[in-house]
Amino acid sequence: MTLWLSVAGLTDVGRERELNEDRLYYKVVQSSEEGSLGLFVVADGMGGHLAGEVASQWTVKTLKRELAPLFRPQDPSVTRRLDAEALIAVGSGVTVRLDETDLARLLEHSVERANQVLLGYARKHSDEAADMGSTLTLAVVEGDRATIASVGDSRAYLWRNGWLRQLTDDHSVPGALLRQGQITPEEADAHPHRHVLYRALGLKPGVEVDIYPSLALRHGDALLLCSDGLWDMLAPAEKLATFLTPETSPLVTCRRMVDAANEAGGEDNITVVLVRVEDRDA
Repeated sequence: MTLWLSVAGLTDVGRERELNEDRLYYKVVQSSEEGSLGLFVVADGMGGHLAGEVASQWTVKTLKRELAPLFRPQDPSVTRRLDAEALIAVGSGVTVRLDETDLARLLEHSVERANQVLLGYARKHSDEAADMGSTLTLAVVEGDRATIASVGDSRAYLWRNGWLRQLTDDHSVPGALLRQGQITPEEADAHPHRHVLYRALGLKPGVEVDIYPSLALRHGDALLLCSDGLWDMLAPAEKLATFLTPETSPLVTCRRMVDAANEAGGEDNITVVLVRVEDRDA
């Protein structure tokens, strides 16, 4: 069985912000022999002046560069397997598909590189970027497996058979209280400090990255990556799930979600990437 990916993404400034500090990126390579390989990224910048816009831009730019080896064709003369450290060292060289552990290590390294870029920028532009930072949620899909990496409160969801499951944890005050069992999901969604983050890129060296490896995908699934400007306006998850029925294309679905978030208030920038998984032989 070969799974194919259909993807779309949209970002919108919303109704209350002057600048869009969100950024998205995706790239998909597909073939009947190798299957699908995809990288999907959502980043939500923060900070005064233009710092938030710069933070998300540099986050996405750095990850594109660091993870580019995933998409380079394998040299048929290479027979040995490259682990994550070898891949990082090779940089612009030839790579192969990584196993679960090596991919996680590569993602951790790449996210820390983005973290260091933001810290370096803030040091050089301390007057305007001292409080800059960015959230990050990304997914790498290889064949029928997805690996998710997350820092902050941008989210990844899995839609399957009408049910929407949040895959990532929010690194926010209510997110921590929710995991401790002190509040309910409904209380977390309405918490007055739901946008106060204790973890993000650009805050300090050695960012901690949540890695969710080896998520099995099957025909009919959908991966949803989004900033808080989407999930906050369309909470609870049951409401968000109603937009994800497979009858509409990813682009039409993204547009409907963005429009609904704006209609609900559009209090923040709104960004969404939607990936549908299909077995064309099914």
